[in-house]
Amino acid sequence: MAAVENTSTTRLTLDLWHPDCWAIEATGQTNGGVLAHAIYNSPQTDGEHPRTVQGLFTAFGDDEDSVTALLDAIRASEHSGELLELQERFGRARNAPGNVVREFFLEYDPGDMVCPTLLEYGFIHSAPVRIEDGRERWQVCFLDDRSEIEPALDDVQRASGAEVEIDSITTSEAGAAAERELRVDTLTTQQRHVFDHAQEAGYYEWPRQASTRELAADLDVSKTTLLEHLRKAEAKLLDP
Repeated sequence: MAAVENTSTTRLTLDLWHPDCWAIEATGQTNGGVLAHAIYNSPQTDGEHPRTVQGLFTAFGDDEDSVTALLDAIRASEHSGELLELQERFGRARNAPGNVVREFFLEYDPGDMVCPTLLEYGFIHSAPVRIEDGRERWQVCFLDDRSEIEPALDDVQRASGAEVEIDSITTSEAGAAAERELRVDTLTTQQRHVFDHAQEAGYYEWPRQASTRELAADLDVSKTTLLEHLRKAEAKLLDP
């Protein structure tokens, strides 16, 4: 009988800081956040290597002022180039966190990227990178044996000057856990905080261990505010 191939995959969520990053700098100064979607080479090149790359990003925040302040901080960063805000969305409204969302292209130096270093040591980017509060949150798959993760992360830190912590690590044969993590990552900070507290307090148990009034009191918010965050979180997590 032929051997059955092991299809298990090690998935990690990395909490990461690295130097010379416009997004880390700007989100550390403001209340907004950034989702990094895709990177493209700029038409301007030096030999075979691009002098700049252009990326597609989403700026998000709780209100218009937060997002405007974030975009202004990005423009002011010495590590960013031309920022072109898009007038039409790329269809990510359902998956983007934040009450206010604005998409943009940005040109910047590829030497400031940590992505190539992660890839070099076996960490494959598997979802948009979320940057908030001066930190990047990477969801990655690791190609090598699980025992090699810590040495590989040490190599990443030495090569890039990054600081890396592991938020979560799972090994599974199915994509269900990864799909749930992708959905959780679409929640705003407030939505995730409320949803996590509701779970911990037993709101979703039967019989319920906590009421919405009690949850609101725990979090020092009105019942209306709590329900708004909770219902939006549930819609993002449960919508097929």
